[in-house]
Amino acid sequence: MEKTFRAGETLPQATLEKSTMQHTYKEGDEFVFMDMETYEEGRLTRAQIGDRVKYLKEGMEAEVIKWGDQVLGVELPKSVVLEIIQTDPGLKGDTATGGSKPATLETGAIVMVPLFISQGERIKVDTQEDKYISRE
Repeated sequence: MEKTFRAGETLPQATLEKSTMQHTYKEGDEFVFMDMETYEEGRLTRAQIGDRVKYLKEGMEAEVIKWGDQVLGVELPKSVVLEIIQTDPGLKGDTATGGSKPATLETGAIVMVPLFISQGERIKVDTQEDKYISRE
């Protein structure tokens, strides 16, 4: 929607609330969060959380930004530690600079990891750039 304003016109300031909520479980297509201050539960959809939902794990805390009762966005931590549930096995002699391979994480996300990383390992992933950071 486009709106043109005249000089001197004012608008009321939007009041945004940012609260820390913990993802407790998933029910159907909804993600159930608990407000860490009031202990109230709220439900968010995949669309409200955004594409970072692929890194969301039970027990993880996130910052939920609201305007009134409407959720505007969800901010996950900059990095998360997740377990690799599937990747091709590493071979002897593979090094950190020798290339990369896809790895499926416990949340279903797929990231590229160095060849020496193997299934069952826990890795740190940058949730904003979808990149492998390090082993944990």
